Amino acid sequence: MQDATVRDVPPALGNPELAGRLAGRRPAVFLDYDGVLSPIVERPEDAVMSEHMRTVVRDLATRVPVCVVTGRDRTVAQQLMGIDDLTIAGSHGFDIWTPTQGALSDTYVEQYTDLVSEVTARLRDDTRDVPGAHVEPKRASVAVHYRQVDPADRDRISATVQTVMDAYSGKLKLTPGKMVYELGPNVDWNKGKAVLYLIDVLGLDSDDIVPLYLGDDITDEYAFQALRDRGIGILVGDPDDPEVANRTTAARYALASVDDVERFLATLT
Repeated sequence: MQDATVRDVPPALGNPELAGRLAGRRPAVFLDYDGVLSPIVERPEDAVMSEHMRTVVRDLATRVPVCVVTGRDRTVAQQLMGIDDLTIAGSHGFDIWTPTQGALSDTYVEQYTDLVSEVTARLRDDTRDVPGAHVEPKRASVAVHYRQVDPADRDRISATVQTVMDAYSGKLKLTPGKMVYELGPNVDWNKGKAVLYLIDVLGLDSDDIVPLYLGDDITDEYAFQALRDRGIGILVGDPDDPEVANRTTAARYALASVDDVERFLATLT
C-alpha cells in the first residue's frame, strides 16, 4: 500500500475491512503514549492517563500482548500511566523493559549516559532565559519543549538546538516532534526498529498474530513503515486539523482522538 494523506485514510472504528483482517487472529498492540493514551497538553508532566483509559488498557493486556513505545523516558511514562507491568520502550524505543525479562537495553544505554548528561546541562544553560522553554532529561536522550514559548522566541530554541548539534557533530541525532526537539545518541534506531525487535523478543512473529501500532507523531511513521507488510498502522489525529489532514502517512487506518482510541481498544477487548 502506498502512503496517503491522512484525510484519505479510512477510520479504524467500525471498519469491516479491518475487522476482516483481524478475524481469527490475535492482535499484538503497540501504543504511543502522548496523543494516543493521553491528550497532548501544555505541560508534559500533566499528561496523566485517565482512570477509564487505564482500565481499558489493563483489561486489554489480560487478553493480548500490549506494549507502549514512546518518546518519553521509560520510568516517567510508567508513572504517568499508573501501570508498571506492561512492556515499554522509552526514549523512542531506545530504552526497553519487559515485566518478565527486565531491562533489555541497560548496558547499551549506559554507553551514552555521560553524553546525554552533558548535552542536557548545556541545553538547560542555553535556554534558561527563554520563557516557557522546558528541558526534559531522559535516560537515553533529552527533549526541549517549546509549546509554551512565545512564537516570537521559538527561532531562538531552534537556533540553540542547532548550535548544540553542531558542537557535538556526528555524536547526536535530532528528532523533531510536536513542539519538541529530541536530542539523543546518533545511532540507527527508531520506534519501528524497536517494534520489530519486540516482536522477535516476545515471540510474536507468527501467522496467527497481527501487530497493531497506534501513534500520532511523525516519529511513529517509522513504526507504520516497519509494519506495512506484516501488521497494521493506525494514525491518531483530528482530520479537521489542516496540519494533520495534509500529512502523508504510511498508516492504513485512522482514529480522530484519544477518545476514539479508548473506544477502539475497548472494542478489541
